[in-house]
Amino acid sequence: MQLLDAVRSVVDQFVGLPIAFVERQLILATLRETGGNRIHAASLLGISIRTLRNKITLYAADGHDIPEPAHPAAQ
Repeated sequence: MQLLDAVRSVVDQFVGLPIAFVERQLILATLRETGGNRIHAASLLGISIRTLRNKITLYAADGHDIPEPAHPAAQ
């Protein structure tokens, strides 16, 4: 029950914000957490690596800083 309360607390902070903004924040935070490892980030997020790469391309075009992978093979 504590985990559910913690999730609700976090989710409440995003109420009223555009879903695209929330999605971008989650993706970028996951990339930071994985040290830029896109394969691992995609797995944690439950999306394909192709979807993640497409979103990263859009975010970069909009001027957002994208965490770079520590190892080139993790792209």
